Amino acid sequence: MSVYRPLVCLLSHATAARVWRTVTTWSPVAAAFNARVHRRLDLFHQNVGLFGVPELSSVGGFEVVQDRALQETQQLVEQACRCPPGVQTVEIFDKLSDSLCRVADMADFIKVAHPDPSYREASERTCINIGTMVERLNTNVDLCKSLKDLLDNEEIFSKLDPETRRVAELFLFDFEISGIHLDKKKRKEAVNLNVKLLDLSNQFLMSCHMPNRIEKRALPEHIHQHFTKDGNYIQIGGLNADAPDDLVREVAYKVFLYPNENVMHILEELLSCRDKLARLVGYESYAHRALKGTMAKSPEAVMSFLQQITDKLSDRTEKDFEMMREMKTKLNPRNPELMPWDHPYFSGVIRAERFNIEPSLYSPYFSLGACMEGLNGLFTQLYGVSLLAEQPSVGEVWSEDVRKLAVVHETEGLLGYIYCDFFYRPDKPHQDCHFTIRGGRQLEDGQYQLPIVVLMLNLPHPTQSAPTLLSPGMMENLFHEMGHAMHSMLGRTRYQHVTGTRCVTDFAEVPSILMEYFATDYRVISQFARHYQTGQPLPQSMVARLCESKKVCGAADTQLQAWQLRFSHLVGYGAKYYSYLMSRAVASMVWKQCFYKDPLNRETGERYRREMLAHGGGKEPMLMVEGMLQKRPSIEDFVNALVSDLEPDFETFIMDSEG
Repeated sequence: MSVYRPLVCLLSHATAARVWRTVTTWSPVAAAFNARVHRRLDLFHQNVGLFGVPELSSVGGFEVVQDRALQETQQLVEQACRCPPGVQTVEIFDKLSDSLCRVADMADFIKVAHPDPSYREASERTCINIGTMVERLNTNVDLCKSLKDLLDNEEIFSKLDPETRRVAELFLFDFEISGIHLDKKKRKEAVNLNVKLLDLSNQFLMSCHMPNRIEKRALPEHIHQHFTKDGNYIQIGGLNADAPDDLVREVAYKVFLYPNENVMHILEELLSCRDKLARLVGYESYAHRALKGTMAKSPEAVMSFLQQITDKLSDRTEKDFEMMREMKTKLNPRNPELMPWDHPYFSGVIRAERFNIEPSLYSPYFSLGACMEGLNGLFTQLYGVSLLAEQPSVGEVWSEDVRKLAVVHETEGLLGYIYCDFFYRPDKPHQDCHFTIRGGRQLEDGQYQLPIVVLMLNLPHPTQSAPTLLSPGMMENLFHEMGHAMHSMLGRTRYQHVTGTRCVTDFAEVPSILMEYFATDYRVISQFARHYQTGQPLPQSMVARLCESKKVCGAADTQLQAWQLRFSHLVGYGAKYYSYLMSRAVASMVWKQCFYKDPLNRETGERYRREMLAHGGGKEPMLMVEGMLQKRPSIEDFVNALVSDLEPDFETFIMDSEG
């Protein structure tokens, strides 16, 4: 008996070109994602504009919404500067932030996602103009004084609620890291460094994903087929880490990662600018500035965390590499030496051989529709939330493949919208990612500004004979990104400055990584994973093998290093890439202590929302963790949680032997 409540689906039958009906029990949301959608040319309805913003029905609309936001900004700055200290000060600052973010965040997304170059260029100009205004505001002495007057008035400040106090302190921090406390000459220098940093960051991000070229004649002809041909050249745009041919992996590694002098200069300039700016505004280093307010708090704590992980995993890491050497010797006895381009491939081979986890055996059970049905059922049971598929209006989305979901709570009503851009397009970023388009906040009339997010994946399109089928890794990524989305949907902060994922980096990944644990638990998977043709459920032994396979070479994987000239996270995660490990440690502790016994328990789900998801960045992160775990974890606790995740589950081996 299915536990899922019926879903309302506003996807018209006329738009669904094909739905695979061998399995007749799909819910409406599953059917919406297992259908190949072809939207008809609609001549009778008005173009509502991207995300329902009427001005964005044309490229010229970016300038209109930008100018309107800048005009509103000026008015709010004037209000803030004449406002007496009090809660209204923080409300005006948040309204100011919201006015700019609603335009900047949307433009930031469109510049990387829209298939039309003219839209991308217009949104890029908008990002630059809004960014310039933000830098000006962050060095506006009068604006800062209006906020500082509030924080310095102990009598008034102490009477504010904790979230308002925290948001006020976060706004002041933004001023301080921009050098507001410096003299006029140094403030100007800080502004110039910030502008230069923005430009260098964009240059570096673009260069990270650019392919490298090599003359065809430089490579053996039999491997040309593995790469993109470009006249007399071969283009190499990735590591081809899964290629069985040693030579293909070696060529891809050496060519794609070949040092580019210009990119190296950009990165060195970027790091130098960061260091200068951090020291200029009073920090010992960029890392000290970046880690203020995080769970880790300091570079010293981060280095201690990472060193303890290295020490605890040293023996396992050596065993992992020895396993890889043995596997390479077995498959290629004439060339047994383990090379830098071998790690991902041979760890995968070992997993597949030891646990028989060929992705093609799993993917028929993970149709995209089935996975969406699983997410809907999970959210219904944990939070009382349903995903409702809606038909986008004319001009609302940037591609006909985009699906729109309304997120509805059983008593609270509509919580927000998720736009699902799930299918591969050549013009899309290759990384799976989550974008906040509009943050939630309390409005003056008592209503709540509903959050809007976009989830972007790169899944294969459905075919004439099958819906989109996900590998286990794709399914896990879907759950991960949906964790980010629900962080935004379930948050109900008073201020948009701290809504949803607008929190410190080493906490922001906790909700998404926690979803990975749900994605590998049989009690969750068994509710939706069934063969798209036969309806047969995924056997429990296959799920158990999949979970255990992830632990193989896990110690080596944990310590795998990045290639700096291709590592785009150096921009968004500068000095904070440890956050994935720390967030995983917290997620592991929350899973084991709170959800492991009963992953579908409503009471636990509600407590998780109340203690962690609801606050966004409006509460100190360690206090949220402490509230959920009923204790304040130490760095050693984090390390032990990560190490324990790699311990083998002997029940799996017993299950396999009995099977």
